[in-house]
Amino acid sequence: MALTVGCAATAQESQHQGHGAAHATGQAAPAATATKTVNLINGQGQSAGQVTLKQGRTGLLMVVEAQGLTPGWHGIHLHATAQCEAPFTSAGAHINHADPKVPHGLLNPAGPDDGDLPNIFADANGVARAELFSTRASLQQGLPGVLLADADGSAIVIHANADDHSSQPIGGAGDRVACGVIEAAR
Repeated sequence: MALTVGCAATAQESQHQGHGAAHATGQAAPAATATKTVNLINGQGQSAGQVTLKQGRTGLLMVVEAQGLTPGWHGIHLHATAQCEAPFTSAGAHINHADPKVPHGLLNPAGPDDGDLPNIFADANGVARAELFSTRASLQQGLPGVLLADADGSAIVIHANADDHSSQPIGGAGDRVACGVIEAAR
């Protein structure tokens, strides 16, 4: 299952902003080569799976393999701080670096924020496998999206319920049930 986040206009806008210096100097955009594996933990500190982040030229592919979830749909978001102490509020709010800040929701006419992603589905055994793509996040400087491995890092958070993609502040997604740290730049 492949899901995409963003739209062509947003991707073009991000590419333009991210490559402005390269275009101005006549240099090529940086090659997309970064890959990072993020280990997920649950509220008891036990393994809850992993997310493999793969940087593409126009965005970030996230391969989610989570377990121990309740069956059904779950919100999943990119959060602003590389901390995962239960109940995972330490991960802060969504990455949302637009100025002015935009509201939450892939279906919100004034959104989405940079951390918004499509929901994932856990089967009857509590296992979720999905591929998500976002033009709003990046592992490498100079490519489209918010840099996840910035000074304070970032986190991936899975919620107890589905995200309705429009209500504030998190689309009714509920408690944070799994979290993974995307380490800060060193």
